[in-house]
Amino acid sequence: MSELQEVQITDLQDPLKAAELAAKLLQVQEQKHSIETPYGVVTVTIQGTPKPKRPAILTFHDVGMDHKLCFDTLFKYEDMCEIVKNFVVCHIDAPGQEEGAAIYPVGYQYPSLDQLAETIPSVLQYLNFPSIIGIGVGAGAYVLARYTLSHPNTVEGLVLLNIDPNAKGWMDWAAHKLTGLTSSIPEMMLCHLFSAEEISGNSDVVRQYKTAILNSPILSNNQLYWNSYNSRRDLNLERGGDHTLKCPVLLVVGDQAPHEDAVVECNSKLDPIQTSFLKMADSGGQPQITQPGKLTEAFKYFVQGMGYMASSCMTRLSRSRTASLSSEGNRSRSRTLSQSSESGQSPPGTFTEVTC
Repeated sequence: MSELQEVQITDLQDPLKAAELAAKLLQVQEQKHSIETPYGVVTVTIQGTPKPKRPAILTFHDVGMDHKLCFDTLFKYEDMCEIVKNFVVCHIDAPGQEEGAAIYPVGYQYPSLDQLAETIPSVLQYLNFPSIIGIGVGAGAYVLARYTLSHPNTVEGLVLLNIDPNAKGWMDWAAHKLTGLTSSIPEMMLCHLFSAEEISGNSDVVRQYKTAILNSPILSNNQLYWNSYNSRRDLNLERGGDHTLKCPVLLVVGDQAPHEDAVVECNSKLDPIQTSFLKMADSGGQPQITQPGKLTEAFKYFVQGMGYMASSCMTRLSRSRTASLSSEGNRSRSRTLSQSSESGQSPPGTFTEVTC
């Protein structure tokens, strides 16, 4: 893989400002690759350059989205710059979901979620990435979990938002069929992404994503990914058994989100020593979009707990964030972040609710 040109900054005396500017410049410099896999061509977007002896951050998006719609808000968040400059970031678009994708012909056999998980080895081999920290949302969280179960030695950590590890039961299947009689595919996708309260409130975020889904030029491709998600198999996770996620895992869900119960159940099936559970208040169905600052803080402590990023970097980031919060008069949140800083990260397996 051809590497991006390194950005050197010599005219800034403040190390934090220099680091943030360098990270922003690297984010602008993106590389796109179309990679052949056993289950179709996937488009991969690379931000930054590989760091020796560090895993790549690899993302996988949810249904009705591409990597930009799903992750741009998070990875362009100011405080995320201090983190991502320490890693190369790899965004995978599921086949046919990327911007400008060709429309699949009628009758095209789209990959199952299990097969999508098996596209990841081809990506890692092509890019020469020995290991990853995965960040997945919804269907993408399932794909990364399935991949980790099959290839545990290549995954150092997982951040899974809105994961549902269970196959649809008969009641779920019947409800889905009945809903399909009265609702369109875009409406069902929207109900998957956002809570009923968010949809009825018709917030700016909901309107933005509703418009994006309704006006998608590749809506038929989006529907194929949606169908694969609704045909997923049970992950059969078992706490204390061999069939479980053995790397550090951060489970994230919004308060009153559509998948809250499923994530709670997933937490009960994972090793409490390796797993942290974060329920985020006031974040709805897409915490990475509605509350990128909270998720950035959680991810910061997650990678610190894995032994990456020097504590001095963490201190600078925390000091910058706390100062910003103080200037906004948000003292209660500042106290919450200060308490988190003392312990490094939330105790694994615990239920944590972040409030403002």
